[in-house]
Amino acid sequence: MPMQRRPFLSLGAALPLSLMLPSLSHAARIGQPAPDFTLEDTAGQPLQLSGLKGKPVVLEWLNPGCPFVRKHYQGNMQSLQAAYTAKGVAWLAINSTHDGSVDYQAPPQLGRWMQEQKAAATATLMDEDGKVGMAYAARVTPHMYIIDARGTLVYAGAIDSIPSARVADIERATNYVRQGLDELLAGKPVSTPTSQAYGCSIKYKNGSA
Repeated sequence: MPMQRRPFLSLGAALPLSLMLPSLSHAARIGQPAPDFTLEDTAGQPLQLSGLKGKPVVLEWLNPGCPFVRKHYQGNMQSLQAAYTAKGVAWLAINSTHDGSVDYQAPPQLGRWMQEQKAAATATLMDEDGKVGMAYAARVTPHMYIIDARGTLVYAGAIDSIPSARVADIERATNYVRQGLDELLAGKPVSTPTSQAYGCSIKYKNGSA
């Protein structure tokens, strides 16, 4: 009988990100510039975060083997991606699963999975060494971040308010990403800048998560 994944609830809403990962004295913080990075997409093309300055950016930590990710890829994540990329938002799905994990998918495999799901992300990026995930103190999949057009981190946490793997809970949950993006695009401050992220722990190479 396969071992079930247990949900992991991030303490991002309760603790400063620098305390979550003590080795990172410059971890991402709400209200501060988002750490820049360059990663390759599943086709091997590099993408630099700072090259997207001037438009809002969503970072979505992804692991197709996670039931919490699969919950939202029943249509919820794709509809968010499509709706907001159509409004000029760049949506970056990032996989920090190390290549020794049973959940690891090589770039072509992950690219095919995203195509099969009809995902509408701007790019799907590979972070096998986990450096970008750790810079953002990403703990789970899906862990979500919003960066404004000036490059400032304005949201970090869960996709929504109900920490379950049940698709039926999506409709009655508050979607923090939708709420934050709508506020941002309307020129308003993000009313919920942090929330408690939930999902499967990220399988970092050094076991940090």
